[in-house]
Amino acid sequence: MSETASCSSSGGSVATGDSKTDRLKRLRDLQMRRNEARKLNHKEVVEEDRRKKLPANFESKRKRLEWEEQEEKKRKECQAGGDDYERVKLLEIGADEAEKWERKKKKKDSDKGFSDFEQATARKYQTLTKQMKPNFDEYSREKNKMGEEAFYPTKDTLGVMHHKDSTDNIDRMVTDLEKQISKREKYSRRRAFDDEADIDYINERNQRFNQKLERFYGKYTTEIKQNLERGTAV
Repeated sequence: MSETASCSSSGGSVATGDSKTDRLKRLRDLQMRRNEARKLNHKEVVEEDRRKKLPANFESKRKRLEWEEQEEKKRKECQAGGDDYERVKLLEIGADEAEKWERKKKKKDSDKGFSDFEQATARKYQTLTKQMKPNFDEYSREKNKMGEEAFYPTKDTLGVMHHKDSTDNIDRMVTDLEKQISKREKYSRRRAFDDEADIDYINERNQRFNQKLERFYGKYTTEIKQNLERGTAV
């Protein structure tokens, strides 16, 4: 009887020790997890504070620099392999991306029309200078023909009498002037008034209303109008 009691008491003490060891182990695991979570939280707080101190366009600049580095790397690889970089780049563009880019390109209108005389003059100057193509052979011939004193006029030189424009230059100037006239006609939004048109309105508001009716329902009411004018309407 005593042996049985001693065995049970020793078994209970072993079980109690094992459970205590498990609790201590779980407590240490929780403490380690808590410390790890505290470190991660502190790391995130420091990173968030660093991001707040950065400029507003830092991310866009970083992406731009990464893209430029990738493009430069790809360009060097193409040069090393003997390939054309622009051709390789175009081959990588999908059909949907090309179509999307083409639509965006069509939407952009480089000609914004007339805003003021200063901008119109600057735009015209830029357009004319881009069209100019110097001919050095003709330049040398004209210089030898006129001489340096007449070719480089001063305040006492009448250069108009020595120089004569060629037929090609005159034709080019006339063509450019005709293009300017036709282009300016498109800028005007004023609608021409037709003196011979029938007056079927009492004021401008009624005129615009009748024009809208004619635009939407004119093809359905043409026969009725003709019958009323002829007096044959039933």
